[in-house]
Amino acid sequence: MKKHNLTSLALTFILLSISCQKKSETTTESTQPKDSITTISLEPVEPKTALKKTVSYKTIRFDITKSGDTLTIQPSGFESDNTKVIKTIEGTVSNIEVDDINTDGSPELMIYITSSGSGSYGTAIGFSGNNNKSMSEITIPRIVDNPKTNKGYMGHDEFALVEGTLVQRFRIYKEGDTNSKPTGGTRQIQYKLKNGEASKVFAVDKIIEY
Repeated sequence: MKKHNLTSLALTFILLSISCQKKSETTTESTQPKDSITTISLEPVEPKTALKKTVSYKTIRFDITKSGDTLTIQPSGFESDNTKVIKTIEGTVSNIEVDDINTDGSPELMIYITSSGSGSYGTAIGFSGNNNKSMSEITIPRIVDNPKTNKGYMGHDEFALVEGTLVQRFRIYKEGDTNSKPTGGTRQIQYKLKNGEASKVFAVDKIIEY
């Protein structure tokens, strides 16, 4: 009889121990917050590059990148000077062209920029090779400064190199026209590359309206 009671007590003790152990494990698991581990990346975040393009003419190459408002032009292949050019611009690069506009054996690089907003005003940046030794920036006149070209001008420009000339084209706005519906036709301006006092310059050669 005593032996039976001892066996029952031992069995009861074992069951109680197992029950307490499971309860302890459950309590420990439930007290740990879920998703308590946060992974933090310490890798440097590079700024997004909006443009990366390479254009070339014979042995001269231009590597062009735009990140934020910074435009970088890295020439290579010039005999004397391949200094990097950095410019701050507003807007997006709509197109890039390279050609020997004045047929002197050295390339010209043209970068066309469109501003943000409904006007989409266009500007151009140009660089001309100097006997394949270096390059210098071309002076480009602004439409708004020329009374022969600025009448009815409200942006929406297009640029292109055509048969040795820089062509700028835009719609003409009449008084009362909305931004989306110009009614004055189209004005096309052709520029010839000429030698200026300090640098080469695009001078107005022809103005055509149609």
